[in-house]
Amino acid sequence: MSAAPLLEDGPGLDDLLAGRLPDERGRFGPFGGRYVPETLVPALDRLEAGVKRYLHDEGFRGCLAAELRDWVGRETPLTPAPGLGRAWGAEVWLKREDLAHTGAHKINNALGQAMLAKALGAKRIVAETGAGQHGVASAAACARVGLPCIVYMGAIDCERQSPNVDRMRRLGAEVVPVTSGDQTLRAAIDEALRDWVSDPEGTYYLLGSAVGPHPYPYLVREFHRVIGDEARKQILERAGALPDMVAACVGGGSNAIGLFHGFLGDPDVAILGFEAGGHGAELGDNSATINFGRPGVLHGSYSLLLHDEHGQVQETHSVSAGLDYPGVGPEHAFLHTVGRVRYEWISDTDALAALDECCSLEGILPALETAHAFAGARRWAAEHPGGRILIGLSGRGDKDMPTLAKFPPGVREGDAE
Repeated sequence: MSAAPLLEDGPGLDDLLAGRLPDERGRFGPFGGRYVPETLVPALDRLEAGVKRYLHDEGFRGCLAAELRDWVGRETPLTPAPGLGRAWGAEVWLKREDLAHTGAHKINNALGQAMLAKALGAKRIVAETGAGQHGVASAAACARVGLPCIVYMGAIDCERQSPNVDRMRRLGAEVVPVTSGDQTLRAAIDEALRDWVSDPEGTYYLLGSAVGPHPYPYLVREFHRVIGDEARKQILERAGALPDMVAACVGGGSNAIGLFHGFLGDPDVAILGFEAGGHGAELGDNSATINFGRPGVLHGSYSLLLHDEHGQVQETHSVSAGLDYPGVGPEHAFLHTVGRVRYEWISDTDALAALDECCSLEGILPALETAHAFAGARRWAAEHPGGRILIGLSGRGDKDMPTLAKFPPGVREGDAE
């Protein structure tokens, strides 16, 4: 469903690029805002005040930049992918967030929020995770700043992402398997919110994606903008020109919103986000929220959701734990509505094939989430021969080995059952 009628005569891309969005209510056009229990309003007010005080403070930014450089390993490389380029008939570049400390883009936001929580006087941190990368990043960042960390993770995700569960515990975090609800990312967020409600003054909720109540979508985007800022500078230096197309996978949308912001103001650059199409287009068979969703409220924000005609949020499916979520960040809903970013869906089968292709041609094992962007980029390349493509390689696939063991190279979902 297109949400275009919601924005007739409303704010547009120019408002976003000029810094007028989110507005004072935390909205990107009609999307975003705050829909939370009264007990959380003071905590969100304190967080918003802290964001205004610290986020662009020279001292805070200087300390964060130093940690990103010396501990995270930024800037991450921009890697040419000649094997994929030859196979696709394109020029392919990879923004290597998989080479950041802890193995994914998640550390940019986790570190930034952990430092912010410390500055705000928090006594403990709670976080949620799906694929486990945000949990690992949160555990590492909390160890770095000296705060205890509790990570909520759906029981299903604990099983399919068991290496990351072990990593979180090794880094000192308490991992709480969530056995309620769908036992995936949505249920983990629900439990983290319940914990936060019980102690909104002493606890800081370190939200991992560009979702949730204001100011989280804005805050997460600002910590991830380093991806797009670096990538734009790097490709101009290395290739001598901007890409024709920028691609990223989209679940909640944190890696994508960070990469996309480096190129939103370049009208000749096509920007594509690729959602998890799972088994197909029926409700419950996928996690492609923008492609198949409708407006609604989930986890404190008004955005596009996968829910039925009665408003009941549905269970989702994706072979990738990090994309298995029935909502999407409100800024992505806005970018879809104004037409600046195109969002398409990729099946489990095509994502698995793309992962195998990247492994065999580039010697790089991408995360299953990222593989959706590779599959989408290949499809775009077939329609635009000779194009220059920049793909956000959001994370590495080591964490996915328990899942990938079920699908040896050449075996697709369904064949192994």
